[in-house]
Order: sequence, then structure tokens, then C-alpha cells
Amino acid sequence: MNKPPPDPGGRPDETYGRELLDRILAGVGGQEKPLTFTADIPARAAVFSEWPEWVHPSVVRALAEHGVRVPWAHQIQAAELAHRGENVVLSTGTASGKSLAYQLPVLTAMAQDPLATALYLSPTKALGSDQLRAVLSLTDFDTELRSTHAGAYDGDTSLELRTWARENSRWLFTNPDMIHMSLLRTHGRWAHFFRNLRYVIIDECHSYRGVFGSNVALVLRRLRRIAARYGAQPTFILASATTADPDAAAARLIGAHCAAVTADGSPHGPRTVALWEPPLMPEVTGENGSPVRRAAGAEAARIMADLMIEGARTLTFVRSRRGAELTAMATKRLLADVDQDLSERVASYRAGYLADDRRELEAALADGTLLGAATTNALELGVDIAGLDAVVVAGFPGTVASFWQQAGRAGRRGEGSLVVLIARDDPLDTYLVHHPAAILDKPVEATVTDPGNPYILGPQLLCAAMELPLSDAEVDSFDARELLTALADAGRIRHRKHGWFVTADSNPHGALDIRGGIGTQVAIVDGESGRMLGTVDAGRAPATVHPGAVHIHQGETFVVDELDLEVGLALVHTENPDWSTSARESTDITITEHLEHKNYGDIAVALVRVEVTSQVVGYLRRLNSGEVLDSIELDMPPHTLETRAVMYTITPELLESVGVPPERFPGALHAAEHAAIGLLPLVAICDRGDIGGVSTALHADTGLPSVFVYDGHAGGAGFADRGYTELSRWLTATRDAVLSCECAYGCPSCVHSPKCGNGNEPLDKDGAVKVLTAILTTVG
Repeated sequence: MNKPPPDPGGRPDETYGRELLDRILAGVGGQEKPLTFTADIPARAAVFSEWPEWVHPSVVRALAEHGVRVPWAHQIQAAELAHRGENVVLSTGTASGKSLAYQLPVLTAMAQDPLATALYLSPTKALGSDQLRAVLSLTDFDTELRSTHAGAYDGDTSLELRTWARENSRWLFTNPDMIHMSLLRTHGRWAHFFRNLRYVIIDECHSYRGVFGSNVALVLRRLRRIAARYGAQPTFILASATTADPDAAAARLIGAHCAAVTADGSPHGPRTVALWEPPLMPEVTGENGSPVRRAAGAEAARIMADLMIEGARTLTFVRSRRGAELTAMATKRLLADVDQDLSERVASYRAGYLADDRRELEAALADGTLLGAATTNALELGVDIAGLDAVVVAGFPGTVASFWQQAGRAGRRGEGSLVVLIARDDPLDTYLVHHPAAILDKPVEATVTDPGNPYILGPQLLCAAMELPLSDAEVDSFDARELLTALADAGRIRHRKHGWFVTADSNPHGALDIRGGIGTQVAIVDGESGRMLGTVDAGRAPATVHPGAVHIHQGETFVVDELDLEVGLALVHTENPDWSTSARESTDITITEHLEHKNYGDIAVALVRVEVTSQVVGYLRRLNSGEVLDSIELDMPPHTLETRAVMYTITPELLESVGVPPERFPGALHAAEHAAIGLLPLVAICDRGDIGGVSTALHADTGLPSVFVYDGHAGGAGFADRGYTELSRWLTATRDAVLSCECAYGCPSCVHSPKCGNGNEPLDKDGAVKVLTAILTTVG
């Protein structure tokens, strides 16, 4: 909504963010220089618009009663496009009122047409609940809107309420999982709903990426197909954080053209953004004696304590629930030395997802009862907290879009605020705090999905065929005739004159977990309560849920007791250890097909299909300080993965000419590979764990020194493709990150990898810079 956040009173003027930063710096040790960059982002004035004539008067009345008397320009621009029947993605910042852009056309349609229906899809329960609550507060206000009967339909909805929703609700708040498992699977029971479907809203659409995003893209194509079966052509309205090419990403997601609205008309006060790199600690060493930085969580606690002492309402984002608790406890201890009462005004806010808990926290922060909270990244969505004095981000959250969503919680209208990003011991974090343009300028990220991946497409087409037989034309539109023929040979589907039909006893919907990996799934189960926490594909299970692994689920920490790959079960128990774990894998890679190839003489770059054979040989336990506690050996079975990789080769002659003699080939290539894996998320929205790499001074298939970076999902998830397309930008950032790190010979901030099967040996930091520079000079 377009209301100013509540003001507990008495904040200074627009220079407040800069003043807060100066107070924090005053507490830094004399030899430390953690601040790498600051920027003062000026205030932005609101750009208003008039209510369109087509908006139903009852909708305007309801919004005015809730404090929205004049809309912002971007809200109306997106709503106008949707009202005209054009698919639209609204890509603007946090607290910019994106929900109004879909509320206007949806509620107007429902006020004018008593049969009209709409779907709202969100990636998290918390976000969906908040949006449903906002809509109910509007529809309950006006009798002309009450027939909307907006309601939830998710995994927690009781059978009785599901029946009510199917029979009565005209605006269904759900998620892609329920669309896949329920609405499409039993579409005949929802015929009246599909027949009148006018709008589909996809909130936080930038979060649909990788395998999950590819699955959702195909679920949405199935949704459009079933809607068309009942004569409906719904308009899609998508809400996104600020990302690169939002219209192209949205079009890939829904499978249809999508217009983009990106000019943000909402106001915000001035912000000071500070990039902060904790110092190396000479008294602590990591693997192979490498230096270690002070932990981002410990640094965040000190900064949050300093901010609270200054009276600044502060929210700190940490990557795990355990990390949030440790940060809050450390902050309490620091504050207790200054003011015992102040230490009681900081809390750890876990992603418990109970609406009452969230409302209580929001109210406490709004009225000043709480002055500080440490929370997990899970709460960047679905929590109504804005207008804070400061936000501290302990470790880059994975994407520039997520960073700005978290940063957007800071700043009340017309008054200054502070945002501090604290780097973790990680190559990407190192790069960002030394190259602020990657955060502050136009986003370089693009949401990556690959709905054409046969490992994803095959199961989805089986579901589609069960819902409605597939025609030959539909199969050809997916270029999937060869794929379905193979599935027919396996007895999974039959081809008849009138189309493709699944076998009567099959259960393709139940066999497909759209949030899981590809292929056989391993269930992760709490052995104490029997609660299922999630799934992981069998190929990745040895590296992620091996015995002794620390597993984090929605911010809660577990330790794995047992992994049974034959049964497909990983048993875990609740524990809060003082260490984290990282698997160590040995890997071999074979090229099976060249998809694209560019030859630059001494350098060749290619996108290839590969067969990767990996084996988990052990794992490291690291203390929260970064210090290696110990290394534990494992004997896990080898696993073979067919996927895609971006690769380059470099001739020995070129390596020697740039000062890398043959004895340094392995270490230089190895270090360049590690750093490149760490920086690929900069250009392809993925996690470091989604990708892997191999380097060798002489590869059997190329006969040359070679480096591969591959997708960790069967068939690929689009990450290697993005690396191939953005090779120069990616490797430039990689080289710059290594150069930016002040360590002498390599550390976790530049060329060390937490999952290296060779114990991060050999590594040649200087050689990596020479390799990367040679590639960039040659490729251009």
C-alpha cells in the first residue's frame, strides 16, 4: 500500500545514514580499514497518477479507506496494460506497492463480473498469507467486493476449507506446487474456475530460477493449456524485484510475450550504502594454513550493537536461523556491557511462519519496543517491515535483487538511512565489496531457466498428457518427439492416431516434485519427529546429506545421522553445532558433444555436453570463525551425471609466454577454476552449490590444459549456457576478485573452494591471474 511507515518519532534529517556510519567507524580498531566503499543515494520523489476511469468505484473507496488516495505512476501503468489484456511484469523496488498493480484489474473484474476468477501464486507461504490478508481487508470493507471470496489453497489448508475454496472462492491464493498437484491434476473438478479465469498473478517471479524455475515455467504452460481447454485466456501479471531483462525472463517463465514496467514512481528517503570487508585474522588459519577473515556474523553483531546504541532501528539479515540466533546473542552481550535495558530490545526472528509472530515483530519494530532484530534471508519475502533506520546484510544473499530487497527495508520518507553489506569469506563477496558498480549500477543478473531440459521436460509432458492427451502439434512445439518416443519405448506413454496418452496405472504428478531435483529423490526426514523436511535428488545427496553433514532447512539446523541411497532416505536430528560442513569430491569429466565452439587460436571456448563422474571422499568441519576443525573421510558410491558445461582450453605455449611454466600449470588452472565457480552467480542467478568444476593440465578429450564449469543438475539448468554467453564479463569479474583479495597465496575469499576433493592443492593464485588475463586478452 502507498502509506508512509509508522514513525515512533524524533529521527534526524536526511544525513542520518552518513552520521550512523561515522559512529560505527569510530569503534573500529586503529589498524583495521574494513570500509571499502560508500555511496550516498539521493532521495526519490513520488510520481503520482490519476485513477483510471475503468477502475470500479468500490475499489477506489476501499483503497482510500486504507490510506491509498493517489496511486503511483508505475502502479497505474502496469494495471492499464493488464486491464487491456496484455501480460505485464512490474519490476520495481521493495515497498513500491506492486500489489496495487494487480489488485486494481482483478478486483474491478470481480466487481463487474460475478463469475470472474483469478489465481495468485507465491513462492513462500508467508508472502501468500500477507497478500491474502491485504486483499481480505479490502474486500471486507465494501459489500460490492465481498463476493470475491478470496481464500487460501495450499498444503496447510484443511480438507473442509479446500472444498469450500473450490466451490466458492473466486480469487485463489496458492503456489505452483498446488497448481501442479491439485488444480491441473483434477481440472475437471475446477471447470467453473478455469472457464472464468481472467487473471493469473505471479508474485516475486524472479525467485523462480534453475530447476525449480524451469519446472514452474512448464507448470504455467500446462495451466495456460488447461485454461484454453475451457475457453479462457487469462492475463498474467508478474511482480519482480529489479533484475536484468525482466520482460524476457517473464516471457520465458509463462511462455508468452510480456511487457515490462520498470520506472519506479514510489518515493524513498536518501540512503547511505556501505560495503564492508572484515579483516584477515593472523591468529586464525584455515585449510593449508590459509588466512581467514573475521566472520560476517560476528562483525554484524558489533555493527548492530553500535547502531542500537545510537537509537537506530536495525534489521540484520543472516543466512541461517542458527546464524541469526548467534548474531542476536552476541549483540545482547555487547549491549549488556553498555545498557542492560537496551540488551532486552534485540531479538532473533526465526522464519517460524506463524502470522501472529510476524505481526508482533512488525508492531514491536514499528513502535520502538524492539530496536534490533536478526533474521534469516527467508524473511526478505512476506514480512511487512519497512522504514527502518538501518539494515545490515551479513554476507551477500546470492543475488543483487535479493540484496536490494533486503536493503529496501531501510529508509523512511524524507529521512536518511544506512545499509551495510558485510562480505563473507567468499570470492563473490570479495568481488562485490571492491567493485560496487556490480551492486549499485544496472543489475547484471538474469533469471536463468531451461524448460527445454529433457530431464525436466519429460516428466512434465507425462503430467500434461494425463491432464489432456498431447497432440502431435503440441509435442512438436516442444521439439519433444524424440523424447516422447523414448518414453513410449519405456512404457510410460502411448502414441495413437489422436495423440499421446499416458498409461492408465501411471502417476506422473506424484512422481514429480517441482521443488526437488531431477530423477530419483531422497527424502530428508527428522528422525525424532518423523517430519519430512524436503527432498534432494539422489545424485546430489552424497554431497549434501552425507552422514555428519549440517543441513539447514528454513533457517533451522539439523545434522544428518544416516543416508540410505537404496531406500532414498536421509535421517537427521535437530542440533546447533558450532561448525559447518562441506563435502569434498573427486571428479572426472568426459566430453560427449560440442554444442557451440569458438576458436581464438591459442584459446578455445565451448559449450559442451559432458558426463561427470564424482565421488564424495570426505568432508571438512569448519568453526564459525572459519578455522578448520578437522577433515573426516567418507566412502560414498560414485555418481555419474549427464549435464552441460562451459569450458576453455589454453595452449602450453601461451601459458609459458605469460609466465606460467609447466610445473605451475595444475595450480594456476585449479585456482582459476575455483574462482570462476565462485563468480558465476554474478551473471547467472544460481547458488555456488548448483555448479561444479574440473581443471587439468592435460585433458584426454582435448589434449590441452582445460577448465570446465558444469551444471550440477542432470541435463543442465541453464547456468553453464549463461557462463558461455557472458564469458568475458564473468571471467573479468573472476580475475578482478582474485586481484582484490589482499592475501598472498590464496584463501577462501579468492581461490579456495569448500568442496575441493584435492584439499585445495595445488593452488597458484598468481598463476590464476595470469591465466585469466591471457584468456581475456585473447578473447577480448
